[in-house]
Amino acid sequence: MNSIIKNPQNVKEAELIVGIPSYNEADNIAYPTDIVSRGLEEYFPDKKSVIINVDNNSPDGTMDAFLNTPTRIPKVYISTPEGVKGKGNNLMNLFRAAVELNAKAVIVVDADLKSITPQWVRYLGEPLFAGVDYITPIYVRHKYDGTITNHISYPMLRTLFGLRVRQPIGGDFGFSGKLARAFLSEKLWNEKTSNFGIDIWMTTIAIARRFNVSQAFLGSPKIHRVKDPSKHLSKMFIEVVSTLFDLMIDFEYFWKDTFESKPSSIYGFGLGINGEPPEIKVNIENLLKSFKNGYKKFKDIWDEILPIAEKNEVEKLLDIERASKFYYPSWLWSRIIFNYAVAYRNNVIDREKLMESLIPFYHSRVLSYVNKTINMDTKDSEEYLENITRIFEKEKYYLIERWDECKRKQGGFFFF
Repeated sequence: MNSIIKNPQNVKEAELIVGIPSYNEADNIAYPTDIVSRGLEEYFPDKKSVIINVDNNSPDGTMDAFLNTPTRIPKVYISTPEGVKGKGNNLMNLFRAAVELNAKAVIVVDADLKSITPQWVRYLGEPLFAGVDYITPIYVRHKYDGTITNHISYPMLRTLFGLRVRQPIGGDFGFSGKLARAFLSEKLWNEKTSNFGIDIWMTTIAIARRFNVSQAFLGSPKIHRVKDPSKHLSKMFIEVVSTLFDLMIDFEYFWKDTFESKPSSIYGFGLGINGEPPEIKVNIENLLKSFKNGYKKFKDIWDEILPIAEKNEVEKLLDIERASKFYYPSWLWSRIIFNYAVAYRNNVIDREKLMESLIPFYHSRVLSYVNKTINMDTKDSEEYLENITRIFEKEKYYLIERWDECKRKQGGFFFF
């Protein structure tokens, strides 16, 4: 892949890189670029730094908006070739740049951030110069923001690999130069990881390859361009969850021997919270409609994937007529996800069709969560999510039994 590079200040080496992945962010990218520059000046004045916009050849003028933002820190623009898109492809360019510039530390922030402060650069960067290889964010998010994180990525990653990383696909994180080299050497790379699967891929690789993983409390809510899960997140959902299932196959030897989770270290915790995240509206009628239409469309697949007990519980939900009354317990949700992971591993159903059939379940889970937390504040809803993740961990025995049972049926166990 021949990248397009604009390096007006002829940067040839850097100790610290801040990368900003983008596609069509001309209206937004100047703000985080300016804030990042201020953070680098204030907190890392002794480091040779550079800001790199890794872009997908945006036709809206993102490159000009980035390069024309006044900063004291040098800037480099790197783009994938025309027609090559995906956040993962952008970050692959960032990994290469980190190695070529011999960077010790790399920070990544979203291009549409509205709440980033100079302190974010400090909190994400300092641990990387103190022996941490991978740092993920902790920030307050609206209870209905980050639905893929809350209902799949976080509980699954914690249950599988035993480390509590609250925002495994948060979009704002940091990694060491050593880990950048490791990312470049990984074999698992496909269409999903080159797009939205990249965040869960990086976090899982960092944990499973036993790098030093920590979290940074950023002190202010994440405010960015939010999306309604009933309308906008299907592609992202499929790519994130498919990547997670791919990694389950590769790292089976790790997660099957992990039986309890532990908290990671946290940098900057106790700094307080400034401000509240903006309100997010969720269309619960659309979520219920998706679930019921999903049953009609994917009944045969659901029947094949779910054991009879779980299938009977799911079919009871079809009798619920009012979206505001819809709810089912978290143990059932965990078992639905576990059975899909097994079906994905077995590859007896076309994986694209399989993942498409999981979307109505995802919508039903978000609906159930919205109804349960409608009158909860941020703190109470977070405690409720903590209880959900503990249920996932308690149900892990079920995942292992189903995983091994299906392997035995396929002749996967050999005894000598």
